Amino acid sequence: MRFTSLILGAALAAAPIAAYAHAMLDHAKPAVGSTVTPAPKEIVLTFTEELEPKFSGVEVRDAKGESVQAGTAQVHGTELRVALKPLPAGTYKVIWRVLSVDTHRTNGSFSFRVEP
Repeated sequence: MRFTSLILGAALAAAPIAAYAHAMLDHAKPAVGSTVTPAPKEIVLTFTEELEPKFSGVEVRDAKGESVQAGTAQVHGTELRVALKPLPAGTYKVIWRVLSVDTHRTNGSFSFRVEP
């Protein structure tokens, strides 16, 4: 009985570690929900785990749903970045999807606003 309790306790102690094995968005430039001036020239997303470049990407869209990227996304370790076309004032949506090196997929989105 004591051995079973030890095994169960060890499994429960390890559970939170397993839950954090996914690449979650740690921070973004511009920041999630922010209002910025001047308009950014690129989006930089930093994740909690290293990313697989082939299976990770980001889209940035204007209020009409049109892409405002100026090229393809680049991955460097935990960072995902993409250059932007010149952005007029307005609201933009960042949509990301990544695969961490430990093969877990995550995705999400957020908006930011550019003011003149």
